[in-house]
Amino acid sequence: MSICPKCGLPKEACICETLAKEKQRIQIRLEKKKYGKFVTVISGIEDKSIDPDKIAKQLKRELACGGTVKKGRIELQGDHLKQAKEKLQNMGFSAEAIR
Repeated sequence: MSICPKCGLPKEACICETLAKEKQRIQIRLEKKKYGKFVTVISGIEDKSIDPDKIAKQLKRELACGGTVKKGRIELQGDHLKQAKEKLQNMGFSAEAIR
């Protein structure tokens, strides 16, 4: 059994990611790209204990859209402002931290 170096708990009971999610200040906005296409951009996930690739993969699966992670921000194809906020709250991010 391995132990987390930050919190001292076993890896299965580690709370580091949960604490990091509560401290984030996330911004969700809509950008218009070439040819009138919309992209939902999620930025502000900066803690090293949170994997943006993992979050992007889960969001893409639940919202049934394509997307990518560029320069620490998640870009989802299409207009997903309301749904993305709900999904992030379900993942453990606090509602007050999401704008």
